[in-house]
Amino acid sequence: MRSDAPVLPRSSAPPALAGGPVDFTEAWLRNRRLSEHTRDAYRRDIATWLTWCAGRGLDPLRANFLDVNSYARDLEATRAVRSGRPLTPATVARRLSALSSWYDFLLRLRAVDANPVAGADRPRIDRDHSATIGLTPDEVDALLAAAEADTGPTAARNRAAIALLADLGLRVGELISLDLTDLGAERGHRSVRFVGKGGRPRRRALTPGTAYAVDAYLTARAAAEGVPVARLTGPLLVTASGARLDRHSVFRLVRRLAREAGIAAWAKLSPHSLRHAFATTARAEGVPLEDVQDAMGHADPRTTRRYDRDRHNLDRDPAYVIWAARARRRG
Repeated sequence: MRSDAPVLPRSSAPPALAGGPVDFTEAWLRNRRLSEHTRDAYRRDIATWLTWCAGRGLDPLRANFLDVNSYARDLEATRAVRSGRPLTPATVARRLSALSSWYDFLLRLRAVDANPVAGADRPRIDRDHSATIGLTPDEVDALLAAAEADTGPTAARNRAAIALLADLGLRVGELISLDLTDLGAERGHRSVRFVGKGGRPRRRALTPGTAYAVDAYLTARAAAEGVPVARLTGPLLVTASGARLDRHSVFRLVRRLAREAGIAAWAKLSPHSLRHAFATTARAEGVPLEDVQDAMGHADPRTTRRYDRDRHNLDRDPAYVIWAARARRRG
């Protein structure tokens, strides 16, 4: 234990769960309804904190807000492996949010007396900023055209994947987690059900174009397997060996098709670029904010508002609406 590390008093009552921090982490994750991707991300976030504590001889069950502040400053100075740039405030805030949830769980188990993240200095997030490289509607069209022109044994699957990303704005984790049993029909709509961020069950409508792409892919897949479409089982999107398509393959697919489509920023694009384009285009086309929020699965409408690129346009200042209504009353 560091001699200079400030500590909090431990409760004399024994915790309700035996074991150490790693055991707490697994119990915490089992206690929450999360996608496997989110579960893995949270597990890495807590492991990073535990490694940081171990390197300083700090018992994570005795950490206080000063330790968390020191950890946060170290995170802000850390460079991402892929980009070589410092971690963004949003990334640091997300890691601290996971850590706070972990400590809340420990608090309920009486393993700690207080949540040290609660008093920590978290980074301020600019909700008007997004690190995602977006796409214009014309670029999305070009990407879809590149998918249509794609050839090879996985071409039909690739078209279905890109259509789902472009037309539904799915997160990549939501896309790859889809199973064949998630497809359905509701009140005349082709639909898909899945578990979204935060473990919330979601459902979305399939557009005619997306439904066609999915049907064409499943028809080709069934023919390759020598079975009727109705006999297909397992993940919706699979590799040539029948395994579930992974997120890295989707990243590579988006960038390859973007390069073939002649999109200048192809090397910086991600599946989230299509989600970004879905939201910005929906708002530009006049889709109400609450409908975009529901489609995106955002718990906070402020998250959705940052995709409204025209929201600062003075043409939309409500002062004009109030003035016009007053003029009508007087007229």
